[in-house]
Amino acid sequence: MSYLFTSESVTEGHPDKICDQISDAIVDDALRQDSGAHVACECMATTGLVVVAGEIRTKGYIDIASITRETIREIGYDDATYGFDHKACAVVVSVDEQSADIAMGVDEDKNCKHEQGAGDQGLMFGFACDETPELMPLPIALAHKLTRKLAHVRKNKELPYLRPDGKSQVTVEYGDDGRPRRVQCVVISTQHADGVPYEQICADVKERIIQPICGDFTDEKTVYHINPTGRFVIGGPPGDCGLTGRKIIVDTYGGYGRHGGGCFSGKDPSKVDRSAAYAARWVAKHIVKAGLASKCEVQVAYAIGIAEPVSVHIDTFGTVMAGKTDAALAAAVRKVFDLRPAAIIADLDLLTPQYKNLAAYGHMGREDLDVAWERTPRLEELQRAVGS
Repeated sequence: MSYLFTSESVTEGHPDKICDQISDAIVDDALRQDSGAHVACECMATTGLVVVAGEIRTKGYIDIASITRETIREIGYDDATYGFDHKACAVVVSVDEQSADIAMGVDEDKNCKHEQGAGDQGLMFGFACDETPELMPLPIALAHKLTRKLAHVRKNKELPYLRPDGKSQVTVEYGDDGRPRRVQCVVISTQHADGVPYEQICADVKERIIQPICGDFTDEKTVYHINPTGRFVIGGPPGDCGLTGRKIIVDTYGGYGRHGGGCFSGKDPSKVDRSAAYAARWVAKHIVKAGLASKCEVQVAYAIGIAEPVSVHIDTFGTVMAGKTDAALAAAVRKVFDLRPAAIIADLDLLTPQYKNLAAYGHMGREDLDVAWERTPRLEELQRAVGS
């Protein structure tokens, strides 16, 4: 039976994504100065105000207000006429030290088992499928490409009336075989300067943004909704209060694969919400790229202060290689991949400052950034462990 599936993305100027980028810029600065820094940093942005709060333990000094303003400027809110301006907004900072009780579970020298434990309990998911070259679901892959294109044509002045805030949504029709057939609907909402005719925005967005990205998948029946309300002048924090961690589905698989619940942004990699989610994606991508399944979801779960995951579960949705089972894949994964936090951090190079660039347009499938969890160096080792 055919069906429709929809995913969305948002631009870097969306209020929630502003907050994600500020939080991750702070993580990057902390790690740049002190690879042992521990950061849990949240942000809220509203009209004329940004509030940064959380817990940080570091040997360095982080100029949070300056980082906040520079991040807002780089996104494109550098003119008061946009309704939000990096120079004029107030920045309020309320940051404490990391809890000593949490540190006791995370720090190797304080942990009762004398190894780095998970920074919290929790369950994380990773996913991969063979619908796109980067092994991501097609709906979220297209949605991210649309929002990145929106930002590109704004920044290079190809469409100078565009403003930083924007959203995309893509509905893909899947066939009886579960494979994507076509794009059934595309929704684009983009902030724009006042006075620009609605008809011009619709024509420009369809020609300059949608067709270059989705043209190979659209047909005469594809439905387009461009700025459906007819006007989107008030955007960014004045249009909607932004919060760190409110776009977790945009950050991962667009709802096509499950999400454990914790966000990534604002957290150093001792937090398994971040590091183990990357590791689960790494494992899932290996499984699909190795030809062991065409679709794979990996779940890992942890207890605070304990290094070994309490569970590893694999679901290939009936696509596992003939003669193999999901249980056999899970056993092979435990042999090939060390999923303790310290090993994940080392294998995936997670102490390198890199997170601000990931805070918009998705953390998964980012081959453009050459992140370690998108590389697949253990394909042969995994195939041998499975016995394929």
